[in-house]
Amino acid sequence: MNILVLGSGGREHALAWAILQNPKCDRLICAPGNAGMAALAECADLDICDGSAVVTFCEENAVDFVVIGPEAPLAAGVADRLRAVGISCFGPSKAAARLEASKAFTKEICAAVGAPTAAYAHLTDAQAARAHIRANGAPIVVKADGLAAGKGVIVAMTEAEALDAVETMFGGAFGSAGAEVVIEEFMDGEEASFFVLVDGETCVAIGTAQDHKRVGDGDTGPNTGGMGAYSPAPVLSDTIAEAALAQIIRPTMAEMARRGMPYQGVLYAGLMIRDGLPRLVEYNVRFGDPECQVLMMRLGAQVLDLMLACAEGRLDQVAVNWADDHAVSVVMAAQGYPGDYAKGSVIAGLEDCPDDSFHKVFHAGTRLEGGQVLANGGRVLNVTARGATLAEAQARAYGMVDRIDWPDGFCRRDIGWRAL
Repeated sequence: MNILVLGSGGREHALAWAILQNPKCDRLICAPGNAGMAALAECADLDICDGSAVVTFCEENAVDFVVIGPEAPLAAGVADRLRAVGISCFGPSKAAARLEASKAFTKEICAAVGAPTAAYAHLTDAQAARAHIRANGAPIVVKADGLAAGKGVIVAMTEAEALDAVETMFGGAFGSAGAEVVIEEFMDGEEASFFVLVDGETCVAIGTAQDHKRVGDGDTGPNTGGMGAYSPAPVLSDTIAEAALAQIIRPTMAEMARRGMPYQGVLYAGLMIRDGLPRLVEYNVRFGDPECQVLMMRLGAQVLDLMLACAEGRLDQVAVNWADDHAVSVVMAAQGYPGDYAKGSVIAGLEDCPDDSFHKVFHAGTRLEGGQVLANGGRVLNVTARGATLAEAQARAYGMVDRIDWPDGFCRRDIGWRAL
């Protein structure tokens, strides 16, 4: 098969790496890709949110299957354009992608099916939002309704922080994504990520993970897109996972089908777990990043077979084969992230890191120039390892971190600390 992976981050590098291990993959193209993906696949300069351009590229290159990594092309309807011309793809329709593209839509679906989640208000002007915060106090959560690249959620521990968040969002910091907000009750507990493949009808759980959102050790400092992850998530036991499927995910999927927008792709349910009970924090309509990296390390080549079954409506005929192992991914970020940071610094020592089924450096924000790997983003590398235990996986990951020579980068040194 000729396979196209859309995206340029660590998530897409991990997907490409896993797909390439499957003998069904004859030719692998990544668009636009990055320095790490260029080492294992062809890279193409393509506007991945332009459905017509993607379709034309697939026709010219005899692409059989498209894997859509990020949320933006899904929200732009790229999957719809591909399916309309008979090209098989992995990822939900534009209508179904509203589960991530609109927080208010997700809340509406949850209300319709009685899925346990935080109480909320959907507000379209700053004055009403301020009044709601003053009436309810803090802690409270303020979310931009639309897509904000993972940065549109403010967990406000004080009323002043919440009011500032409202000014930030309605002031245009997140563009049109913040033109409306969802304000939720604060949920405490332990958060975990649950990943499920859905083919419109059948739901198949494919793994659990936990990520570290805050920039500093001990989960301190500002929120980021994710500073590391580990899998499996100990807090998400089989019993809790089944409760999440029965009370949250399957009812949501049934409601989506009832509304004429059946869901097809991976569904990422962010769950808050307290006293053994799951509540929905949010849905994402793609693999998490960096959670995808630890899932791909543990799943390997079977991922392509599972994604094909998902795209072809055959999930009722497949099973997921899990090794009894653990994986850890450590994000190396540019100094200054999640605030201002510089691009273009040289990363050395990557060739000194082991590269096998237990060790992998996935590239997130990199580019090649003059034979050197340069930093080209905030989150730059995902240093990922497997082990028989979480402690072994963690030790292997940090052993690789210590071989990388990048003075302009930093990482947390405690990924996995909650579970350990």
